[in-house]
Amino acid sequence: MKRREFITLLGGASAAPILRPLAARAQQPAMPVIGFMHSGSADAFAPQVSAFQQGLKDSGYVEGQNVAIEYRWADGRSDRLATLAADLVRRQVAVIAAFGGNNPTLAARAATGSIPIVFNTGADPVRSGLVSSLSRPGGNVTGVSFLVEELGAKTLGLLHELVPKATTIGVLVNPGNPEVEREVTTMQEATRTLGLQLQVVRASTTNEIGNAFRVLIERGVGALIVIADPFFGNRSAQLVELAARHRIPTAYYRREFVEAGGLMSYGTSANEAYHQVGDYVARILKGAKPADLPVFQVVKFQFVINLKAAKALGLDVSPELSARANDVIE
Repeated sequence: MKRREFITLLGGASAAPILRPLAARAQQPAMPVIGFMHSGSADAFAPQVSAFQQGLKDSGYVEGQNVAIEYRWADGRSDRLATLAADLVRRQVAVIAAFGGNNPTLAARAATGSIPIVFNTGADPVRSGLVSSLSRPGGNVTGVSFLVEELGAKTLGLLHELVPKATTIGVLVNPGNPEVEREVTTMQEATRTLGLQLQVVRASTTNEIGNAFRVLIERGVGALIVIADPFFGNRSAQLVELAARHRIPTAYYRREFVEAGGLMSYGTSANEAYHQVGDYVARILKGAKPADLPVFQVVKFQFVINLKAAKALGLDVSPELSARANDVIE
């Protein structure tokens, strides 16, 4: 064999294994990108993000391996949502997961009529105009609903049983939440049924939360209910601390408040809802259409009591009430 032919043959043999992997990599499909959009902040909702990621994983999608996630947080500023949604649309994500009330979903829907959107809301998605019906959502939007506004009467009943001497009940709401007036109406009806008085206070900033507690004291409120809102979720430590300082028995909507030292909570499992959004996002990535995915309704409710907090407030938790709790924190 001539020297030139030998060099050519050797060069071809050594190049082949290099070119084949490059060609194989070029033929691999691009990793799908999920747009994650939340009205709250990353620190406050870390457990729920993990639940969302687990929902994806249980359906075959692992972040960094076969799917990417672009996270966008509004940090409690609803005026940023439109910009965040537009950014995800420019990024050409495959699907948008919208968390933290109706506002993120409305912003995402205003930004795109084609990219699938999966919401997570405590409001009635039909009455709010997010979908046409629960069974056939229509359009590019579907999601998970846990109907927080319907929990008000039950929460009030449990709090009244725990603090029977409280005849004036305070309700803390975020005026920036479009669903708040309906929730207030529900609470007013429930208090009238029990022969109680209702005092509504509003807060949408950290300073306003402090002012709200001063107003509650001035009005002689004997107990308080915090209405579900991502803004309050971001301020859980502040709310629990103020309630303890002013000795106001307070009912919350997420167990995380009770784990942080709050008295009690009644609500749906936030982690379950986020997990279900992850499952729906995975289904869409596999080819399902949002219009064909019925709105998933979370029906599991959790009642949690903190006995240490009750003792600090001088409250006696009856054995009957403890027995009805899903979890009792010693």
